[in-house]
Amino acid sequence: MKEQKDEQDGGLWEYLARKQTKRKKQQGRGVHKSHIPHRVSIHARPEAVEKRNELGHFEGDSIEGRRSVGDGFHTEVERLSRMTFAIKVGKISSEEGIRAQKEIFTLLPEYARLSTTLDNGKENHLHYKLREELNMNTYMADPYSSWQRGTNENTNGLIRRYFPKKTDFTDVSQEELDEVVWELNNRPRKVLGYYTPLEVFTREIAKRSDSR
Repeated sequence: MKEQKDEQDGGLWEYLARKQTKRKKQQGRGVHKSHIPHRVSIHARPEAVEKRNELGHFEGDSIEGRRSVGDGFHTEVERLSRMTFAIKVGKISSEEGIRAQKEIFTLLPEYARLSTTLDNGKENHLHYKLREELNMNTYMADPYSSWQRGTNENTNGLIRRYFPKKTDFTDVSQEELDEVVWELNNRPRKVLGYYTPLEVFTREIAKRSDSR
C-alpha cells in the first residue's frame, strides 16, 4: 500500500527538508508553567532589537537529540547578521543551557552581546545569570509563539537538515557541529544582500573597532 501511495503522489515527499509524507502535530518540548525567575517579556524589548539595526541581539534555543538520551545542541543566532553559534550539550537542562551560553558569549566583546531572546523551556531558567555575569539583557517570548524567534527557528531547521530528528547526538562531535555552523555562516543570504553572515558580523565588529 505504501509503495502504491508513493507512486500516486510521485514520491515528492522525499524532496522535503524533513522527508515527511504528511503533516504531523508538533510536540516539541513542553512549556513549563512554573515561573521563570526574573522573567522579562519580549514585549519589553527595545524597538532597536525588533528593527535589527544594532549588532549584539540574539535569539537562542535548543535542538533536542533522541529523547531517550536527552542531549542536544544549544544555538544562538545574532539577529542583524544571522551569525550562528552552537554548542553541544550533554542534557537539555538549565545548567547545561547556561554553560553553553557562557561559552558562546564570553568570547564576544560586550557590545556584540547585548541581549538574547529565549523561549520558556526548562533549559532557560538560569537566564538571569547572563545579566549578572555578562551584563546581557534577556527576554522571553510568549508561550507557544516560536514565530517571535523566527530567525533562530529557521536556523535550527537548517541545522536539522544535517542532523535529522532521531539522530543520535552521542555520535556527533563538537567538531562536526562546528563544520555545519561554518557552512551556514559562510553561505550568502538574499536577506543580507548576498553577503554571508560572517561577512556582515565581522563588518559590524570592524565598525565598532574603528570608531574607538
